Amino acid sequence: DTTIGHWEIAGLLSAEPLPTFPDGFPQELLDAFTAKTGYKVLCNKPYSGTDVIRDYGEEHMKTGALIVYTSADSVFQIAANEAIVPVEKLYEICAQARELLTGKYGVGRVIARPFVGDCAANFTRTPRRHDYSLVPPHDTMLDAILAAGKQTIGVGKIHDIFAGKGIGETIRTSGNTEGLQVTLELADRDFEGLAFVNLVDFDMLYGHRRDIAGYAAAAAEFNDWLPGFMAKMRPGDILMVTADHGCDPSYTKTTDHTREHVPFLIYGDEVKPGVNLHTRYSFATIADTICKALGVDYCPAGCGVYDEIAR
Repeated sequence: DTTIGHWEIAGLLSAEPLPTFPDGFPQELLDAFTAKTGYKVLCNKPYSGTDVIRDYGEEHMKTGALIVYTSADSVFQIAANEAIVPVEKLYEICAQARELLTGKYGVGRVIARPFVGDCAANFTRTPRRHDYSLVPPHDTMLDAILAAGKQTIGVGKIHDIFAGKGIGETIRTSGNTEGLQVTLELADRDFEGLAFVNLVDFDMLYGHRRDIAGYAAAAAEFNDWLPGFMAKMRPGDILMVTADHGCDPSYTKTTDHTREHVPFLIYGDEVKPGVNLHTRYSFATIADTICKALGVDYCPAGCGVYDEIAR
């Protein structure tokens, strides 16, 4: 999922999966949540995020109880209508839930899912989602890059995924289009280190929603943007295009993440053209390669490809 995928990209290998709750969360946890926050709970099942507000949104508005649900991922999601629970209050509740969800209940993310509308027919999720992640249990490449005196810039939800650990600068974005614009602007900035960008719409808006046309349009937008960014790259710059998991919009059995290989494309004036990297065992290949390129001492799994791609 997102947390484990990004942690592994950053070099942190997880020996055990984070806990999931296919039958919903145990009552003892929900009772503790109600005692801590003062809010009762609706739903408590794995659910699609758009379906859950359609099915429980009106009851939430009548009773004030929060919609708590999960998915195949290690997540504790809380949906609330902004007219009933202001966004800042929802964030506060999620932070309280994050404090509770440790140990055997230590899900990867607590997610605030605000929505608007006055009935099931027009309920709509807003872009004010916010993730509260577990703090990575060990240092990642981000910590190593900072310790080496270089910069780490997290674009999009990168700060949330790593709970801020190892992130020197955060630039939040509203979606792919803004994320691409920010990344283009970073190409003009003189810095040494890593800009780590998450383009969330591929997952949140199109992958999980199984919106093939939307996914294709987002891919086309990225494809149109790419030559302009490549033209801005300076000597020594390296671009990597990859992913933290699959989310195939054409797979309709579930709306969860899907299992397939992810791309790992590398470009730069110091990168040999036409090198086939084949299938690699671990996402940590990325961290190892980045740190070798930056001259940073951090080798999580000894699986980097820098020696294969450097001119």
